[in-house]
Amino acid sequence: MVDHFGFDEDLTFQQRYLIADQYWRRDNGPILFYTGNEGDITWFCNNTGFMWDVAEELNAMLVFAEHRYYGESLPFGNESFSDSKHLNYLTSEQALADFAVLIEYLKTTTAGARYSPVIAIGGSYGGMLAAWFRMKYPHVVVGALAASAPIWQFGDLVPCGTYFSIVTNDFRKSGTGCAESIRNSWNAINNLSLTDAGLQWLSNTFLLCSPLKSPQDAVLMKNWLSETWVNLAMVNYPYKADFLQPLPAWPIQEACKFLKDPSLPDKLLLQNVFQAVNLYYNYSGAVPCLDMSETATKNLGQMGWYYQACTEMVMPMCTDGVNDMFEPQKWDFDVLSEECYRLWRVRPRPSWILSMYGGKNISSHSNIIFSNGGLDPWSAGGVTQNISDSLVAIVIPDGAHHLDLRSRNPLDPKSVQQARALEICYMKQWIKEARHSH
Repeated sequence: MVDHFGFDEDLTFQQRYLIADQYWRRDNGPILFYTGNEGDITWFCNNTGFMWDVAEELNAMLVFAEHRYYGESLPFGNESFSDSKHLNYLTSEQALADFAVLIEYLKTTTAGARYSPVIAIGGSYGGMLAAWFRMKYPHVVVGALAASAPIWQFGDLVPCGTYFSIVTNDFRKSGTGCAESIRNSWNAINNLSLTDAGLQWLSNTFLLCSPLKSPQDAVLMKNWLSETWVNLAMVNYPYKADFLQPLPAWPIQEACKFLKDPSLPDKLLLQNVFQAVNLYYNYSGAVPCLDMSETATKNLGQMGWYYQACTEMVMPMCTDGVNDMFEPQKWDFDVLSEECYRLWRVRPRPSWILSMYGGKNISSHSNIIFSNGGLDPWSAGGVTQNISDSLVAIVIPDGAHHLDLRSRNPLDPKSVQQARALEICYMKQWIKEARHSH
């Protein structure tokens, strides 16, 4: 259904899902259900090796469900993003209802699946959905693994600055002078953006596909750089990987090799900053110029996510330039609201997620594992301490963004191996308890 919560609109749409059942035990063996997030489901499927690694051990069927409005699951085809009327059904609640309906459909149409226990698994926004799915539909899933799920990055549940201070710590720990060089780069860009010659120099030095024309463009450039440092923190994995971009092992350490001397004059400092960002955008060496509009893989649905951030996914963020390496910026809800109104003719509702999913008051729920990486900025809004015996927090000190959901790798730190073992242990327990209740 396009709209699960009203009866006036009875349109339906096609939702894409992927199934792997080669290891599934046909007499009600378990189902691991990936709660798709803001992007193409095949990409999440290929980046969630953990599920493939445990399928055989658990005799599990794998299902990867695509989130409405992403990938090929477009409720109104090419019209889906045309205006706020068509976008009106892009919410986490509608997505969870899609998942519940899909599971019911699979259980009734798949021989031997009627009583299969289902476990929700997701990372990032998908991790939030996995946790919320268990909270809202406990009769549909027996438990959830919510990896790197910032379910508390809302309202004033956590300080708005922690996210960027974690990014900064990653750089601080990865090389002397590194975070300081980045902190000093903002003023260097400001100085150069005052003249046309300076803007020209910046455009040439950073190999920008479209040259900077005004100080306003330099602001966009600074936002682009900030987003680059954040993305590096998210994908600071212990081995070569290609998640948001193809990168070397421990990419922040590699980037910091270029950023050892924060006291250099503006141009020399920024030449070094270019080397560091070029590592992120051009590790393969095949990129002719750097495009400021592309910071991550094309597999993510930027438009849809921006609409969600403009409606219910309102996550306050701020920087102070002291506890972090960024230019000071207060959280300004009104600016966001005006921008959202200009773009989509909608206004964000900052406290709705708290009303809907309970904020910090979630102790009445059960069977959810919250895993977070110590290197991941999103852990700022994550659950990092146990809430009860069955609402469990697992912290992976050497882990970046949902490292535990990635495939096993010989270079995995011990902390992530232990985390996965514990996750499997809990999942087996949930499956066993589900067996007994039948």
